[in-house]
Amino acid sequence: MDYLPIFLDIRNRRVIVDGGETVAARRVERALSAGALVEVYNPDLSDEFRALKDHENLRHITRPLTGDDVKGAAIAYGASEDAARDRLLYDAAKAHGVLANVADVSEFCDFITPSVVDRSPLVVAISSGGAAPVIARILRARIESLLPPAYGRLAEFVGRFRDAVTAGIKKTVDRRRFWENTIEGTVGDLFLAGSADAAERHLQAELDAAASENPGARVGEVYLVGAGPGDPDLLTFRALRLMQRCDVVLYDRLVGDEIMALIRRDAERIYVGKLPKHHTMQQEDISQLLVDLALQGKRVLRLKGGDPFIFGRGGEEIEKLAENDIPFQVVPGVTAAAGCASYSGIPLTHRDHAQACLFVTAHGRDGVLGLDWDVLIRPQQTLAIYMGLSTLGYLAEEIVARGLSPDTPAAIIDNGTRPNQRVVVGTISDLLARAEAAGLKGPSIIIIGSVVNLHDKLQWFAKREATHYRMSLGPREGL
Repeated sequence: MDYLPIFLDIRNRRVIVDGGETVAARRVERALSAGALVEVYNPDLSDEFRALKDHENLRHITRPLTGDDVKGAAIAYGASEDAARDRLLYDAAKAHGVLANVADVSEFCDFITPSVVDRSPLVVAISSGGAAPVIARILRARIESLLPPAYGRLAEFVGRFRDAVTAGIKKTVDRRRFWENTIEGTVGDLFLAGSADAAERHLQAELDAAASENPGARVGEVYLVGAGPGDPDLLTFRALRLMQRCDVVLYDRLVGDEIMALIRRDAERIYVGKLPKHHTMQQEDISQLLVDLALQGKRVLRLKGGDPFIFGRGGEEIEKLAENDIPFQVVPGVTAAAGCASYSGIPLTHRDHAQACLFVTAHGRDGVLGLDWDVLIRPQQTLAIYMGLSTLGYLAEEIVARGLSPDTPAAIIDNGTRPNQRVVVGTISDLLARAEAAGLKGPSIIIIGSVVNLHDKLQWFAKREATHYRMSLGPREGL
């Protein structure tokens, strides 16, 4: 993050704007809307100022700006698009300790003016740090369409109860939960539907109930959420909502930094990742920790790479939760085979190649392989192997020994859907050598079957789609 995002209180403080055209008008408009006392310096003002000229907090000064004019201001905007005037304003601002921003001159900017979605008192500010302001404007337009104007009124409404809630509910975590349940529940629905009086009655009733109950006796809940194979764009909306609601998160090694950044900032983070032959925490201990945290009244996010119920041991965890009467939700995620295959241009099924796809894991309980080899090598079937990189040699030997041709196409997708994704293509007989030559480290998914031949034809499209999702397929190896 190159800039610290802050909201500055400039009510009844002087703001200087040097210029009289469109850019200056936008600066004046923004400052006036925030309650500033604005002085604009320019001989004439363009038609853009027509709606602003009579504002009681605006002074139009027709003489040129001097260095002394900047003294004591909160902010000085250079919007004249004249290099000499910009330099004078910036030097004066530096001399008097005033924050300066000169339009389109990054070296004369102490701060960036963001694109804003105004639903006062709710304000969303978007900035690209000056690198790509057009992208910021595009995102603002999208948020404008997603955020109804009524949300600003809702923020104003619940703000009236802030002191009462603080007095009635003592613990910060309990207040936060009260507000989340209120805004996302019946009170928010009633207010947004136009029933402000009913919303107020309901909020007061919920506040009375929350203030009288014993928070220590409350049982929390657990969210088992699939984070997908790596690309945060593949998260579901429900997953994102729960990631912002949790009090504590237990996450594994397959969950990348970009996804972790989407979790609420004040949530406690507990790493429970597993590497082959090295477990930070045993599965039984993880399941018990979920129970213990929920019994403390916490909302616990169990964040898993891929899908919780496809080789994610989610079933074992909810068994433990059910035994202890802990409420839970399960949110499916894009499993690795589906996500990685899509991003590499290898369809798992195809009318001319495979009418079935079988998902298997190369690791059983205690790391022991227990596979039904006859089921794995059926014709017209794609085989997707999870966690098979370390046992690839053994897998290949067993599959060939049971009758599958050693020339059967096979691929490894390493770090699939992520910026460092790599695809190694070969056959069952030489895939291990190609993987070792490429130095693949995992996490990886292995795909076996004639659908792999389509990678050559479809990889360009997959690369284009990956770029759309901020991904890069990386070098194609093995052909």
